[in-house]
Amino acid sequence: MFRFRKTLDTVTVFHKASSPASTRVANLLKQLSANAQSGATIDQASDHDSQSKGTRDPFELNITEDPPTVDQVQTILEYVGAGGVPRIINGARDNKDALDKFKKNKDSFLRPVTVDWNNGKAIAGDNESEILRLLKAQK
Repeated sequence: MFRFRKTLDTVTVFHKASSPASTRVANLLKQLSANAQSGATIDQASDHDSQSKGTRDPFELNITEDPPTVDQVQTILEYVGAGGVPRIINGARDNKDALDKFKKNKDSFLRPVTVDWNNGKAIAGDNESEILRLLKAQK
């Protein structure tokens, strides 16, 4: 008898190497991914005392400097909701405006953006506690 292996959740960071905030997020996620692979707790990957202990299932980390596709942007906008649109697309008021701006100029996509595709969540920016919460929520 055999069992199907569960595929790993995919977490993508849309990264910009010249951005210190983006570099911090990429480094944090590399560390979290390595610790998740080894079975370490999230607290061992971070110096945040406010985070409670918990293990994290391993995840596939994808760090890319490529811009997202239009479909990916649309999905990310759905994940962040109306209030998060301006944090994803520079100067956008709503999803339609965001998609129009992105189609005209891919650089309007603000980085870093961390996306948990399997659990339908995205975090714009480098708020470490939000990112830790996003990853810890997965089981």
